Amino acid sequence: MTRLIVVALLVSSFALPAQETRREVVHHAANPADDTRLNNPLVPDVYAITAHLQRIVILRFKYDTDLLAGLQREIREQKIRNAVILSAVGSVRNYQVHQVGNRNLPPKDVFVKNPTAPADIIGMSGLVMDGRVHPHITLANDDKAFGGHLEPGTTVFTFAIVTLGVLDGNLNLSRLDDWNYR
Repeated sequence: MTRLIVVALLVSSFALPAQETRREVVHHAANPADDTRLNNPLVPDVYAITAHLQRIVILRFKYDTDLLAGLQREIREQKIRNAVILSAVGSVRNYQVHQVGNRNLPPKDVFVKNPTAPADIIGMSGLVMDGRVHPHITLANDDKAFGGHLEPGTTVFTFAIVTLGVLDGNLNLSRLDDWNYR
């Protein structure tokens, strides 16, 4: 009888849906001393880059497309070097994002993945810098809104629409997301 119960529990566990998982990654600087050094007084607290939109590009993604891979591919195909991500709408079948997980350098990312949880896309913002995409996404389900950096493995459900404002390709945006430039 006990053996039958164990087998029944084992078989029934195969039908359980996958659960949300979390993992942490610490990003140390190439030179470990940079993780603890003070801010450089020669680096301004704030600086501005002035740019004009050259064009607007609207991307539409179909069912079961990897959102990040499709975004990266279309940015290459459209020959977009620099852009601002203006908005996004739609829904996803599952998601993987990462958020900052600490307050002191070096930064720690917390990756959150749920392979079975659908969600609405509430918005997206971020940049394309020299062809490199840095997207932040906001998602919502019936319980909460959440988000972070968009990661591979987030697949489109009904559709997704992402709007990009294309900037001059000669802009130097290389330091904008460099946490060691401080």
